[in-house]
Amino acid sequence: QVQLVESGGGLVQAGGSLRLSCAASGRTFSTAAMGWFRQTPGKEREFVAAISWSGSSTYYADSVKGRFTISRDSAKNTVWLQMNSLKPEDTAVYYCAGSGSGNLGPHEYIIDEYDYWGQGTQVTVSS
Repeated sequence: QVQLVESGGGLVQAGGSLRLSCAASGRTFSTAAMGWFRQTPGKEREFVAAISWSGSSTYYADSVKGRFTISRDSAKNTVWLQMNSLKPEDTAVYYCAGSGSGNLGPHEYIIDEYDYWGQGTQVTVSS
């Protein structure tokens, strides 16, 4: 089992930056592909970014490519999402997710591929 706890959300002005953290517990973290998703009220949860177990492969939604960076440190059992040049449309609850598979590509955007989910952290970008 892997338990995930997100932190780092908050209120930021457009153009600003935030860094989300996802702390994982459980001995399978080092072999798990990890991802970030986001959701706004009334909309489906959408893929943001994912990273393979080794960190050698990363995947991004087109809407965040070039602005967001996903990274991980297995020694610290942590995954980060660095978000730069934030836009009001990035406002959402951001969820960390983990998979029993080490690399989900090319299915990293599929919600059902992930086995573990955090509780979410709110990110609000003001214009």
